[in-house]
Amino acid sequence: MPNPLNSQAFFDESGNLTQNLLIKGNNLLALHSLKDRLAGQVKLIYIDPPYNTGSDSFKYNDNFNHSSWLVFMKNRLEIAKELLRDDGVIFVSIDDNEQAYLKVLMDEVFGRENFVNNLIWEKKYAPQNDAKWFSDNHDHIICFAKNKENWRPNLLPRTDEMNARYKNPDNDPRGLWKAGDLLRKDEQISGLFTIVTPNGRICNPPKGTSWRTTKQGYEELVADNRIWFGKDGNNVPAIKRFLSEVKDGVTPLTIWKYTEVGHNQDAKKEVKEFDSKTVFDTPKPEKLLQRIIHIATNKNDIVLDFCLGSGTTCAVAHKMGRRWIGIEQMDYIEDITLTRLIHVLNGEQGGISKAVDWQGGGEFVYFELKKYNLYFMEKIQNAKTMGELDTVYNEMAKNAFFKFWFDKDDFQKAYKKDADNNQISLDERKEILINVLDENQLYLNYADMDDARFKVSDDEKALSKAFYGA
Repeated sequence: MPNPLNSQAFFDESGNLTQNLLIKGNNLLALHSLKDRLAGQVKLIYIDPPYNTGSDSFKYNDNFNHSSWLVFMKNRLEIAKELLRDDGVIFVSIDDNEQAYLKVLMDEVFGRENFVNNLIWEKKYAPQNDAKWFSDNHDHIICFAKNKENWRPNLLPRTDEMNARYKNPDNDPRGLWKAGDLLRKDEQISGLFTIVTPNGRICNPPKGTSWRTTKQGYEELVADNRIWFGKDGNNVPAIKRFLSEVKDGVTPLTIWKYTEVGHNQDAKKEVKEFDSKTVFDTPKPEKLLQRIIHIATNKNDIVLDFCLGSGTTCAVAHKMGRRWIGIEQMDYIEDITLTRLIHVLNGEQGGISKAVDWQGGGEFVYFELKKYNLYFMEKIQNAKTMGELDTVYNEMAKNAFFKFWFDKDDFQKAYKKDADNNQISLDERKEILINVLDENQLYLNYADMDDARFKVSDDEKALSKAFYGA
């Protein structure tokens, strides 16, 4: 990982991002911070947001009321859309709890005409026999394009299983082939004619069907040895489809089996390779992200995940030769996410590494949005005694941004005693202190960094100026 102050510029002369970015901070503010430099540059956004289940499995407030959760998502999706290229696409993992509502919300943000598909991922390999109603074994992945007419998915590689269906029983010099149906499921007058097999069997299309070709077209296929009547020459005719003539890949299906893209237990094992703690209940396997990134991007495209979690999206993007941006606000970014990505640079062999022949290398820049009022909030929450809390308040009184209605004299009277002149508890004092802080000043604005009160280091100033091109 480079020292950002000595590395190449964040952007080239054309304004294109040249560095991979790992950012700690509120994802909504981070997205807005990126907008001026990165609007219209991101090819793929993948997010695995809090599912609003009440389980708190993502270490966020995963228990919003329904309307708050939708507002939370709407604010972030709107700015995310601005970051997408015109041929960009977004994939969002979600469960049944909010899937239908998220689809309608994304219709509003991206336009219903830009809905691509609702993919089904089989996330579990075994049934949950103690389930009260049904054994939940899938998640949804909702896909929208910024402009559907400008985006097409890349084909998936053909598998050995697919190719094994091709044989060559008649030793055709064109190689392996498989028999395809010559019938179509509707009646076209041009396809209603009689075929006589080499052994004299008369074949007519069943009622309601017709041949896929005209009589003249059929005769041309026979002349080119593209019709198969079976080894004895007496079967219903079929058309020969040669392996050498099929597309190099296959169009993605909408149901993704765990045998193809992994399951939750695979993902947990991948995370435990570099961290033994159990922090994430539902991480996503690298093979799942490999498929999404393969379908949606090409080499050097930018991939963004602003609900990064354990870092799977960025780890896979790095191994696949994509540029990436990851945003995470929780403190585990330092112990887990950052550690994981350093392991990737060092050539770790978990996840998809062997499949893509990953040997290590590359770089990224890690930085944080500089805290301001958030710094005081954390100090308040961590205070263990009244004395510690008083120390925090004294520092706040000199430096914090307070809400417009805050009156220092009135506040000091109410800070330690309630309306009945009774002493208030430590937790009650914490709540009072947090309530007077201005939530619009959780992080320090770029315009204020030269103010000596905020103690911004020269290195921090240099990094900020390098990013914003100042």
